[in-house]
Amino acid sequence: MESIEEKYYDLKELSMMSGLTDRTLRTYISMGMLSGEKVSGSWRFSASELERFFSEPYMKEGMKIKRNSIVFDFLSDTADRGERTCAILDIPSDRAESAQISAFFCERMQEVTDTVFRCDWDAGHTRIVVS
Repeated sequence: MESIEEKYYDLKELSMMSGLTDRTLRTYISMGMLSGEKVSGSWRFSASELERFFSEPYMKEGMKIKRNSIVFDFLSDTADRGERTCAILDIPSDRAESAQISAFFCERMQEVTDTVFRCDWDAGHTRIVVS
């Protein structure tokens, strides 16, 4: 039987998904709250580990606050910055589909600058916030 290779994420991708800084994530690693493996000097995290990490109550609440702050910051910034957009996408999905959606957006968001992105899964849907 052919095995399906699990997707791995690096610190930058994890930071984009969670809204946490590299430093905070490294602290969580040293505290044992986040598990990953170092490969050639860089941290890698499996999709299953991220699912476990993101489902922790402290992480769910923290991610919700970070996600909501993107919208708040967008709405409260009244400086004329030209054309700007803030989009919130709610996509019905299970956990596996959510991981694929998150991976898709993570890859695309690395190609653009001056963009803030958050993704989380809750109650059968994936919420994406991009500003």
